[in-house]
Amino acid sequence: MTKLGQRLEARQGQGLVMTPQLQQAIKLLQLNNMELAEFVEEELERNPLLERDERPEPGGEDERNAAMDSGDPHGELSFDAPSAAADEALDADREAMYADSAPDMAGARDTGGAVDWSRAGKGGGGFDGEDFDAAAHASREKTLREHLHDQLADLALTSADRLIAAHLIDLADDDGYMRADLGETAERLGVTVSEVEALLARLQAFEPAGVMARGLQECLAIQLAERDRLDPAMAALVDNLPLLAKHDYAGLRSICEVDQDDLEDMIAELKRLTPKPGLAFGSDNTRAVEPDVYVRERPDGSWAVELNTDTLPRVLMNNRYAAQIAGSARSAEEKTFITECAQNASWLVKSLDQRARTILKVASEIVRQQDAFLAKGVAWLRPLNLKTVADAVGMHESTVSRVTSNKYVSTPRGLFELKYFFTSSIASADGGEAYSAEAVRYRIKAMIQAETINEIMSDDAIVDRLLADGIEIARRTVAKYREAMNIPSSVQRRRMMKR
Repeated sequence: MTKLGQRLEARQGQGLVMTPQLQQAIKLLQLNNMELAEFVEEELERNPLLERDERPEPGGEDERNAAMDSGDPHGELSFDAPSAAADEALDADREAMYADSAPDMAGARDTGGAVDWSRAGKGGGGFDGEDFDAAAHASREKTLREHLHDQLADLALTSADRLIAAHLIDLADDDGYMRADLGETAERLGVTVSEVEALLARLQAFEPAGVMARGLQECLAIQLAERDRLDPAMAALVDNLPLLAKHDYAGLRSICEVDQDDLEDMIAELKRLTPKPGLAFGSDNTRAVEPDVYVRERPDGSWAVELNTDTLPRVLMNNRYAAQIAGSARSAEEKTFITECAQNASWLVKSLDQRARTILKVASEIVRQQDAFLAKGVAWLRPLNLKTVADAVGMHESTVSRVTSNKYVSTPRGLFELKYFFTSSIASADGGEAYSAEAVRYRIKAMIQAETINEIMSDDAIVDRLLADGIEIARRTVAKYREAMNIPSSVQRRRMMKR
């Protein structure tokens, strides 16, 4: 018969301890520079031992890099978990490129100016302690860019086209207009103006109606077309808005070929449209995107990668003031408060420093991998995934995922989110360097656009042409890529050409 009883045993084992400070460091890594500045501003108000670092920035790039490399080696933070298994426990979706699920600090307690990290829990989503309103953050109104990017995710586009479309969305202003010069944009991206115009036309079908228009007339025309009211008379009215502004009704009646009653009805319909569709989301929510990293070409043709120090907050702990108030503390509560402030300040300084190092290291590796895109354009995107970058910089994939999400890099070809540069690959027929799947899709699209009525290429013919260029790809893969780009079959294209 088995006896039941209680006993104490001492066992030794290894396990991952997610300290609140490490959680804070990981949370900071996910923020872009603008979000980080807001968080640091709150910490400066909360912690009396923190102050802005007003010291001048190192002058040149070499000086800045040297300053980054001369940090204190003691107490160095690491965003990577000790093992893959530990990181899986921390980040369940680490395989996803756009992971955004780091633990947060909703359980933190405000202790009169310092956060008590020992009370931090696993729920919520911020560092504001009792003042943090999770419901308010969860129900935050989407910005115009977020709204457009959500719709972009539903389009069947190649990654090269998606990068172009995302770039166009980021160029939109608070009114919802895309006022950038398409010729200059196409030149920067290394594509044709017609390709940019085609993608812009697809973006102009997004909600709210009239968004991504290049001017008021196009905005109104898009809204009227959506309502099936863009008849020739209304189109003529939209094309002659200056006459409407001058109240030249006689001229408008003549141009539109309508009588006065019809003209008044048409004008009333115009007034019911929305001239600035982007303002429905609030101009404060559609503030300009600030780059976190700058990339510029050196005279020798290489690429210099620098952090945007204009938006990167710099803080330090006032050790002299800390020693002064520590000596005057009397009660245990005062001493605990000062100790917590000092610990929080020290960890924040180290977290900011390590965050800057990590972003610079990852961004530099992405630039190294995608230097052909920077030099030649979208068609030269190379195959790249999280693991390749993670292995090159000695980090875990989830860390690279956090760094590349919501971080923007300013390049000679425009402003892009770092995650846009990850692409799948297709093997080379001659055993050489693999081709980016997006670059292959771009080639297929270019071949089809160059077709004439007497030379329509079948999928097999496209396979043969790509093989001649050293790209080995199956016919069904060509068909899949073609369908993803909404390009009809060769039979359908031939019928369309004959119309």
